Amino acid sequence: MNDDFFTRRLIDLANQADRTCRYTFTDFLTEAETAQFQAIRSQLPHCGTALWGGHPDADRVMLRFGDPEQLGYEEPFPLTALYIAPVQEKFADSLTHRDILGAVMHLGIVRSAVGDILIDGKCAYLFVKEELAEYLCRELTRIRHTTVTCTVTEQLPAAAEQKTEEITVQAASERIDAVAAKVYHLSRSECLELLRLEHIAVGGAPVTKSSYTLRAGDKVSVRGHGKFRYLGQSGTTRKGNLLLRCEKFV
Repeated sequence: MNDDFFTRRLIDLANQADRTCRYTFTDFLTEAETAQFQAIRSQLPHCGTALWGGHPDADRVMLRFGDPEQLGYEEPFPLTALYIAPVQEKFADSLTHRDILGAVMHLGIVRSAVGDILIDGKCAYLFVKEELAEYLCRELTRIRHTTVTCTVTEQLPAAAEQKTEEITVQAASERIDAVAAKVYHLSRSECLELLRLEHIAVGGAPVTKSSYTLRAGDKVSVRGHGKFRYLGQSGTTRKGNLLLRCEKFV
């Protein structure tokens, strides 16, 4: 999406909410788009904003313009969680994020209408725009070689939430190249190449400088390797290296 177009779209939605005293919503935003919103937030009308993707720690989220206190009412985000399950689990394929997304887009649905996909064994949870739920429940019947059912679900089991594991790594500093290298067992040259290609991002915004210093709470994605959240220092080693806590998404 063109940056200027995206900015104008956000300004239009904010103005509309401010002018009509009604909530307005975006489609699902990528992490990069969310980072861009945060960067231009001060340029937008002060009508109140909120982000939600259907579950805590969602990568793809909707942006809502409108303040419940000013408007005097609350309006939920127009998104729905769908539960996808094989008809015969014993003979089902182990479906991946890509398999499910491909089947959904094959039905003519654009990527911005689809949020996160969480895998739970041979089942999955899919977040979509509310208006598409009925269509997908009717039409999404096969993914790869597996016949599936698709139903609306109100609650997301903890087993399907994004799983994480906390690790502690040793590094000379909190620089992004040093930390990413330790988390994913990469060489310094490999990290520098990933930075050069803009394959490392913090909060969805690409980082190109190896000197970028991580702060507690930063969510880092390394293309081809995964994501982790930097939690901060927990001490030092006898040799003076830092002990750094990270939460890896697995």
